[in-house]
Amino acid sequence: MEGYGVMTSDEFFTRHLSSTPVIAILRGFNPAEAVDFANTAWEAGIELVEVPIQDDKGRKALEAVAREAQQRGKPCGAGTVLTEADVEFAYALGCVFTVSPGFDPTILKAAQDRNLHHLPGVATPSEVGHAQSLGAIWQKAFPSRELGSTWFNSMKGPFPSVKFVATGGIDATNVSEFLAAGAHAVGIGTAVTDPQTLVAVRQTTGRKESQ
Repeated sequence: MEGYGVMTSDEFFTRHLSSTPVIAILRGFNPAEAVDFANTAWEAGIELVEVPIQDDKGRKALEAVAREAQQRGKPCGAGTVLTEADVEFAYALGCVFTVSPGFDPTILKAAQDRNLHHLPGVATPSEVGHAQSLGAIWQKAFPSRELGSTWFNSMKGPFPSVKFVATGGIDATNVSEFLAAGAHAVGIGTAVTDPQTLVAVRQTTGRKESQ
């Protein structure tokens, strides 16, 4: 999308996650459902919407959401990006960012070469440090429920510049816990379908903005 490619990835994710620190993950929906939930997320103030493309259903949903995003001037991303072909698929649809469950330097470079803002998945200090050395300041901590909120506190010391998006098992019961522990944002699959989760996100956002 015009304008986003001239930003650094740090600038992009900081801009879109500062007011509402949430990435809405629309997994498992058909195209019409995905578009409806994407619009719900955008109207709720969630600026970043990700559609995982682990199967044909996900790819078709991303195609529909990407068209809607372009019409509305909203950023849209592809999730579960595992290969360079996945990066190319996202790029061809006009996606602005890509997200992976793990860290693969070749995927990061493929995204960077296409001016896509990439969010690599990390779970160890070695992955965090390697991704940071290649320019990934924003990183997806996955699976966060299994890592635990204390993981984020532990990462603050050696990696003070890295900004983590807690993803995996985040819901209304633990959003506040992970943000308080040092996560800069959260990735939530139920944020636009579960009213209680969305309320918890809004309440947490309000607390963060008032700090």
